[in-house]
Amino acid sequence: MEQLERKLCATVPEDLRPKLWKRYVDDTLEVVKRGTVDNLTEFLNNLDDFGSIKFTYEVETEGQLPLLDLLLKRTNSGGLKLSVYRKPTHTDQYLNFMSHHPIDHKMSVVRTLLERSQNLVSEPEDRKKEDIHVQDALRTCGYPEWSFQKARRQMKQMTTATTTI
Repeated sequence: MEQLERKLCATVPEDLRPKLWKRYVDDTLEVVKRGTVDNLTEFLNNLDDFGSIKFTYEVETEGQLPLLDLLLKRTNSGGLKLSVYRKPTHTDQYLNFMSHHPIDHKMSVVRTLLERSQNLVSEPEDRKKEDIHVQDALRTCGYPEWSFQKARRQMKQMTTATTTI
């Protein structure tokens, strides 16, 4: 992928050059001029000499664009709002608390989902909704109330430890 990106930077026509290009593994976020996405996609698909990599794209719909597990939303003021995105097929099935896994694995599920909310969701009211969603989903998987309290204490301890270093 890095070779394709270098080739892109060196050969892309100026009128197709993305204003922003961010990649995580095989997903990219691009900001391009209106009306150029089809031409840029065709250009990208011709960069790979072997034809083994094919680019596809999603366009912003109603001011929203999913990227990985984020939903990027335009605000009325022209800013960007981030919230958690789940595909329509997402089932909220997580490690069941009654399973025979170490308690550390179960606590990691709680912390991971709550930390995602705290670190990625940009608006406090959306963060609160996401935390409620996570807790409801995990309760369905058998997680007791004390697991959420313990996870929050652990998160606070980790935050305190990293800020004192």
